[in-house]
Amino acid sequence: MWIAVAITAIIFAIGNIVFGHFEERTPKWRRVAKVVLVLGLVAALAARFGPWWGLFPIGLMLVGFVVVHLWWLPHRYGVNGLTAEPKEKYYELRGWNRRP
Repeated sequence: MWIAVAITAIIFAIGNIVFGHFEERTPKWRRVAKVVLVLGLVAALAARFGPWWGLFPIGLMLVGFVVVHLWWLPHRYGVNGLTAEPKEKYYELRGWNRRP
């Protein structure tokens, strides 16, 4: 069970280091809550059904990433899914003001 939790935690750690600047105005409590909820779900699934099922949410998130970042953002909103440019459109989509 713990291998699935460890892999998920490593993915979150690397993701926060590399992509954290895209969440610059997201409240810290929401970012922490996301990590806690996903790790809890992975632990529960791995404990109940086995470690491979514990990695199932990671697979779903990967599919979600591909759909949202490579299709939905560019085609629906005109925002580059990998660079979040133009910033004005990205900030508007997130409901953030341009200036902090």
